[in-house]
Order: sequence, then C-alpha cells, then structure tokens
Amino acid sequence: MISKGQKINDRYEIIKSIGEGGMANVYLGYDEILDRNVAIKILRGDLSNDEKFVRRFQREALSASSLSHPNIVEMYDVGEDNGLYYIIMEYIEGKTLKQLLKRRGSLTLSEAIDIMLQLTDGMQHAHDAYIIHRDLKPQNIMIQDDGQIKITDFGIAMALNSTQLTQTNSVMGSVHYLPPEQASGKGSTTKSDIYSMGIIFYELLTGKLPFKGDNAVEIALKHMRDPLPNIREDNESIPQSIENIILRATAKNPKNRYDDIKSMHDDLLTALDDDRMDEEPLIYKYPEHETESTKRLKKLEELEKEEEEEEELAKKVEEDKEDKKNKKLIIILSIVFSALILLFILILFVIPELTKPKTVVIPSVSGLTVSKATDKLEDLGLVVNSKIEKVADEKIEKGRIVKTNPKKGKTVKKGTKVTLYKSSGEETFKLEDYTGKNYIEVQTILETKYELEVTIEKKDVTDSKYDEQEIIGQSLAKGSEVKKGDSITLYIPNLVETFPDMVQEGYSIDDASAFCKKYNLTLKTNYVETSEYTPGKVISQSRIAGSEILEGTTLTVDIAAKPAEKKPNNNSGNTNNNNGNNNNTNSGGTNGGNGSGTGTGGTGETPSSGGTNN
Repeated sequence: MISKGQKINDRYEIIKSIGEGGMANVYLGYDEILDRNVAIKILRGDLSNDEKFVRRFQREALSASSLSHPNIVEMYDVGEDNGLYYIIMEYIEGKTLKQLLKRRGSLTLSEAIDIMLQLTDGMQHAHDAYIIHRDLKPQNIMIQDDGQIKITDFGIAMALNSTQLTQTNSVMGSVHYLPPEQASGKGSTTKSDIYSMGIIFYELLTGKLPFKGDNAVEIALKHMRDPLPNIREDNESIPQSIENIILRATAKNPKNRYDDIKSMHDDLLTALDDDRMDEEPLIYKYPEHETESTKRLKKLEELEKEEEEEEELAKKVEEDKEDKKNKKLIIILSIVFSALILLFILILFVIPELTKPKTVVIPSVSGLTVSKATDKLEDLGLVVNSKIEKVADEKIEKGRIVKTNPKKGKTVKKGTKVTLYKSSGEETFKLEDYTGKNYIEVQTILETKYELEVTIEKKDVTDSKYDEQEIIGQSLAKGSEVKKGDSITLYIPNLVETFPDMVQEGYSIDDASAFCKKYNLTLKTNYVETSEYTPGKVISQSRIAGSEILEGTTLTVDIAAKPAEKKPNNNSGNTNNNNGNNNNTNSGGTNGGNGSGTGTGGTGETPSSGGTNN
C-alpha cells in the first residue's frame, strides 16, 4: 500500500495519488535530489509477481526513456524498490484530451489541426526510434494550458501488447481507437498508430466516436467491417481535404493508409491551402477488404491455365500414340508398371497381413474399480501401466476408472501397454480477486477454461477514474470454491455524467455555454458586479457539482461583471456662502434677492417675526 510521505528509492517522496488504472497507479511525487515535482507510475502488485511481464515492462520502459521530444512525456528513471516496480516521468500540469473533449464537446478546425500537427510530430520521432505506441487515445494525451500536448504511456502500452494481450487475444484499454489488424490479432505496425490518430482527429472535429456498440467485440467488428461515417454530413464547413486526411489515416487496408507519419504531418500542413480546400474525395487504390473470393479467382485462373497445358500435352500424346513404335513402348511400360503395382500391393498389404501379430480391441472399463479393470485388460493379453493417472470427472465415482489410453474401441497389438485414468471427483477451483481487471479477458477465461456461467452487470458510478471495461466488483468473493456450471456476476462501471464544479475549474461563460450545448441543457445567466472574480468567470451555479446531468434541465449560473464606477457629487450651485453661517435671521422683513440671507452671528437658530423667508 503506497501512502503519503513514503519514499521510493530514498529519493522520490509520494505527495498524493493522481490516477489509478488496471495496470499501474500514478502519484505526484517530489525528487529530493533535483528539487522538482515528478509523476511516479508504480506497477500494480498482482502484475509485479509475473517475472516475464516485469522484465518486458522494464525493457520497454527503458526503450521509451530514450525518447526526447517536446510532445512526448519524458521518462527520467526506471527501477525497483522492495518489490515496487516504478517509472519516474515528467509531471505535466494540465488535463487529458479526453477531459477537454468532455468539457468542450468538439474543437474548432484550427485547434484540431494544431493538436494533430503536434501529435504527428511526436509520433514521428517515436517511430524513427523504432517504437510503436499501440494504445493511442485521448486519455493518453495531456494538454497544457498553453495548448502544448504531451503523449504518455509508451512503455506500459508496449509491454502489455507483448505479453498478456497476445496471450489472451483480448485488448486492455479502450477499443474505440483499435486498428482493424490489431483487432483481428495480426499484430501492430507503425501504420496501426496512424489509424488510431485518424480516429482521434475524427473525434476532435465531431466530439463523438465513429463506432459504438454494446460491448468491445461489437465495436472491434465495426472497426474491421464498417466504413467510417461521413464527417461532412454532420458539418459541411469541414473541407474535403480534411476529410480525405481522416479517410486515408483510417483505411481498413493498411496499404491505403499513409506510408509513414511524416506524410500525414505534411498533408496536415497544406490541408487548408486554397488549391486543396475543395479537392476530390479520396478513392482507395487497393480493396479495403481483401476477400477469399479474390484469392480463389486468381487460383482458378492458374488452374485453368494448367488444364489448358495438360490438354495440349494430352493432344500431343494422342498424336504420338498413332506412331507404332511409341504404341509398343507404351504397352511395354504399362506391363512393367502394372507388375510393379502388383508387387507393391503384395509387399505392403498381403505379406504384412499374413505375418502380423494378433490384435485386440480395447474394451470399455469405465466405472470399474482399478483391480477389475486391470483383470479385464490383462485377460485380453494387454499390459496395464503400473502408474495410475488421475482426472477430474463429475459423473464417475471417485476412485473408479474414467478412461484408458489407448482409448476404448481402438485396435492394438497384444502386449500393448495401457494406462488407466481414475476419477478424482468433480473438479473445483478457487476464485481470484478480479477487481481492476478487464472484464472481457476475465469473462473469456472463466467461460472457456472453467466453464462458469458469467453475467455482466453495470453499476452507476460518477468517478471518471474507472475504465468502461474495468471490473469494480464480483458476486463471489476471492477464495470462493466453484465448479463447472456455477454462476458468477462481474460488475463494471456505468459512468454517469455529472456536473463539474465550474467555479473551482475556472469555467468562463463560453465554457458554460459549450457545456450546456453538449448535454442539451438550458442555460440561464445572471451578471453580478464584483471585484473578487475575473469578469466573465462563473462564480456560482444552481446545480450541485457531482450531481447527475439530466438532459433538458436548466442550469443557472452567476457571471462576474466589472463594478460600475461612481460619479462625483457636484452641488456648488446650491451652497450658501455666508461666512460659515447656515442660519438667517429675518425680523419683520423678507429675505430675497439672489437666494442668500443675512447672517446675524451664527447663533444656530433662525427666528422669524411676522416676516417671510424666501
């Protein structure tokens, strides 16, 4: 268990957890020697017990550490400390591209092209170093506040593909960006990364994934069979040149894709030139699906050609038969050949049949005791192996014979050694803790290897740290004993979209508007004069952060507005200048004139006797 303050290799201090996954956990750490923050990725304990996996993990991580590029997260150190296998990486302050898409929905064309230029530039550097990522997706791409991107998870993606993934024929992580050849088990090339980048480009421009399904297998089949949806049908403002780049990158047949990432990068640089904006839609040079019928047609053409050659040869033979000398030669050869065939049949079949030893048929001894089965076999002239093998069987009583080798009904020579297999009873095994693992991989093992009835159920969760294929619970606890035909339920997350904390996350009015548009919400705004917040920023929201987003509801936000300036109060025309006295005294007369009275000493009172103050 990793705790706050713990030190790795007496150098890297754990500050806090910043991410969890099915393969490794990531922590914010502090490098005491170089005085800097770092990201520490520590391999999960269950994987660290597999020596083969650990060796490949370390080798691939060391290989990826040789990469040095502005758009690739730099790896500083790889090692092991008391059974903890770790990678020390550059710490990036920012969000993943997936989090940005969740907030914004889709990006502008210029933003998407800028991100793709950085992505292709970084991946070209990796491919030049003979390193394939194999797991490119927005979750593995960080974006900083200044717009610079950083590609992550090189070592782990490669190590997994070289061990567990190839062994189980399943895919850890998201299947939404999986190339057709990788989905069909043909392995990965540099063109596989190009396909994933094409899907990412599509998502940046549309805010959605091209292929969806109820499960990973259905989505993988769509990647292999279905054409990419027309991006210009949703947004006509996207130039044809941009759609052509996506179509070329996501071609099913790798021959139709870019030869290398540099070609894709160069294509992006000129995509918005005036002479390319309205170019013709891309037409693939090679068939997208190389079918067996195409191969059969070629084979049929070859066979037809061979038949024509054989017909010509036969025709020539017929002509030669007309020659008397050739006829005699053919007759002689036929006689010799026939004699050889007869001799061959005699040696191969007749003589062995006459000289072969006596044979017996292995009888059924299923259900018998060991002693009775032994007696029955030895009575037929067979030899029983002294070593009795055990095999699990739910139908045959424990201790009685299940089968033999050679099996029953087979004809063998007398003296053949026969091995007996006795029942050890019904086979059981203990369950593991499957939480954190990919449910497709676990379901495949439980159903095929142990023949269990596996049910998959979704549970609503709001924590985005879970992968959509990650197991978060199971109906039977670790260590439970089960047998063939038993049932188990695996629980996976049903990610519920929730309201963000717009104040803490620094949402602007534009961010709030884009968020409501994405989730089909009604936005109401109130502008509040305040000097405590930056004008245009959200300072409060009507929906509590973390509450579920329901389509069609109303979200009211208060937006900070700059306070109005106060104007000075100028009333000089209404001020009596009477040498500091504000009280006028009238005695039987009228105070008039220009609005100023006669001061009488500033007594503080204004007596009036029979007169009028005007």
